Amino acid sequence: MDIVSALRTFQRVVETGSFSAAAHDLDVTQPAVSRQVAALEGHFNTRLLHRTTSGLSLTAEGERMLPMALRILEAVEELGDATGSDGVMASGKVRLSVPAPLGLYLSERLGYLLAAHPKLSVELLFREQSSDMIEERLDLEVRLGSVADSSLVCRRIGWTTAFLVASPAYLARKAPPRTPKDIKDHECLCYNRAGDAATWSFSNGSEDLSIRISPQLTACSAVAIHRAALAGAGLAVLSHIIAGPDIAAGRLIPVMEDFQPSRLPITVVYPSRRNMPLRVKTVLDFLTDAIGRDPSMCASGMDRRWEG
Repeated sequence: MDIVSALRTFQRVVETGSFSAAAHDLDVTQPAVSRQVAALEGHFNTRLLHRTTSGLSLTAEGERMLPMALRILEAVEELGDATGSDGVMASGKVRLSVPAPLGLYLSERLGYLLAAHPKLSVELLFREQSSDMIEERLDLEVRLGSVADSSLVCRRIGWTTAFLVASPAYLARKAPPRTPKDIKDHECLCYNRAGDAATWSFSNGSEDLSIRISPQLTACSAVAIHRAALAGAGLAVLSHIIAGPDIAAGRLIPVMEDFQPSRLPITVVYPSRRNMPLRVKTVLDFLTDAIGRDPSMCASGMDRRWEG
């Protein structure tokens, strides 16, 4: 029996609360998970889990073993890091939740990560609002703006860059706004990312302004708002990831460039930094590197006048 593999399986069963969920996360069959746990119990000659029709629970022996198992697994991970992880390959599935615009950006780059780690798989979930990470068995989630949940570990990896845009057809009908106060005279298309579709925030570098608006269209999808803006339905605040190609091609026009949409921190959150599996650490490092390679998402990328 591979004791480290068995301990990892035991840990995942405890975290997910079922053999089937652990099997899904580890990308193995449920019988394989059951065999691993049974082998671990046989090795130590003690029952670690109560199995009932209502679910699983730790025995007293299992409760004593779990923290020791976590320390062993953490030591194995640290040993791999100290030796350069020679011969150690990231494997298994990572469930990653991201806002749609960033998910599009990452999906174009994930192929390089997966080619370098053929035993790794990523389940990419597009979520516009925060999730219950434990309930939904998420390994990592990218959030925009402040993070209120103090139980999560947070790592800031960048900043958003967005533009207030409209199509040439819309601007042929209405003069572009010059200041945030002018927006009240326009049709507004709102990406309801955080539950407040009635406020847009802008900054000119020295002054911050929040404007209450009455949107003609509200959607929880940035992609939907992007398409409506292209069709000439009104003004929209869109990420550079989505709007950039259309701005370069002239399909969307940046307006009110002296007051740009306020930047939001891009933060990766996860339940614990202790005993982070190599598969999760590998994806976390990929996220940090991918965001860092885009100047528009760096802290210093403050001059956002579009230059094509």
